[in-house]
Amino acid sequence: MVCDDARMVVEEVEYKEMTPTIPFSKDVPSQRPVKLDEAFLMTKFGLYNLCLIAISGTILAAVLLETLGISYVLPVAECDLLLTTREKGVLSAISFAGIICSSHLWGFLADTRGRRAIILPTLFLAFASSALSSLTTNFWLITVMRFLTGFFISGPSATIYAYLGEFHGKRNCSRAIMGASFVFGVGSILLPLIAWSIINQEWEFTIPVLNIIYRPWRLFLVVCALPSFVSALALLRLPESPKYLLSHGREAETITILHSMYRWNTSRRDPPLVLAGLLQETEAQQTKDRRVEAANSKSVAGLLKQMWHQTAPLFMGSYLKRTVIICVLQFGIYLTSSGMYMFFPDILNRIAEQQGKGVERITVCNAVYATRFDIQQLVNLTNGTARPDVCHQKLDISAYEHSFVLEAIYALGFAVIGLIINAVGRLPILVFIFTLCGTCGVLI
Repeated sequence: MVCDDARMVVEEVEYKEMTPTIPFSKDVPSQRPVKLDEAFLMTKFGLYNLCLIAISGTILAAVLLETLGISYVLPVAECDLLLTTREKGVLSAISFAGIICSSHLWGFLADTRGRRAIILPTLFLAFASSALSSLTTNFWLITVMRFLTGFFISGPSATIYAYLGEFHGKRNCSRAIMGASFVFGVGSILLPLIAWSIINQEWEFTIPVLNIIYRPWRLFLVVCALPSFVSALALLRLPESPKYLLSHGREAETITILHSMYRWNTSRRDPPLVLAGLLQETEAQQTKDRRVEAANSKSVAGLLKQMWHQTAPLFMGSYLKRTVIICVLQFGIYLTSSGMYMFFPDILNRIAEQQGKGVERITVCNAVYATRFDIQQLVNLTNGTARPDVCHQKLDISAYEHSFVLEAIYALGFAVIGLIINAVGRLPILVFIFTLCGTCGVLI
């Protein structure tokens, strides 16, 4: 009995030596280690979370501007870049091609190197490549630069949801993501307004060194890139995801972040946050070993090997069915939301041109066909210069008006979903939206 008591005293002393001294708070029910979800509830929901949501939403808006902003440029840049209809189609899709080529890579690196470690540099690189694309002089140059823009912007696009969600517990995770999506929706509303305020200006100047005429559409591309730069600067003030840090055994850093969240979210009158420690999530030893190996791998071959080990299980066993369903749903969502939208301003502008010529009723197909001959004659074959009689430096105001209405409905949908998602649940909302959109598509 004496030996047992002595051993208990020694163990208690050793535990106290290993545990940081934390002031006692009567508001905390126990001094035991807690799960990360419980710790998030203790930090409360406040200013820190709202700043995270705003920055994450701005990053999502940056992805939108970088990928969809080009749709307003193509109708007015066709003369400067000597674009045919086919080349405009390539430019509409090339950013998405960059996203497809790199999304898996960025997702893997975010899991092994850190969320913030991937989001931050890719935002700066996306800004640089997008700004450089505004100075291009031909189809091939702008195609390469827009591909690189998509390649880099895929980093934050594929990672920001995980980064934001890992600062919240299960109770507030969905609401936080929908809040960021609402900011994204506001950005989509601003897109046609920004395009109208810049592209329809009447000014130009020559840059002799680059041998280009700098027109408003070039400035518009730079403005579309600015949210990437601004959000990257804001992200410099934010830490790595606490869940990622904890999963890599960096408990002290995680607790520091939680204390910072608590200070931002509460007033000075509130008692200090008490955290005796954090419980590690249960993880299979094989998964843990692979994660550690991937994080420590330096060679390209090693990274590719680890990517294969992490990806292959998605197409095996019980995961195969779910993977196929999710991929099909994602394909349908982006096909309908982004596929048609990329040509939306151009189509509306062509319809307005035909109506300006006295054609009262015209279909989309007829409008595209009627302007097809003008597009093929953009270049004066005698001297290689653009023909001023078929070149347009502005978009018709109706193109902006219809786009604005479309984006306003888009943002409203995010707001409504954000309000009801916790009460209704994700699956019923998805089923309702897919059913409604499918029905509308059939009726149209």
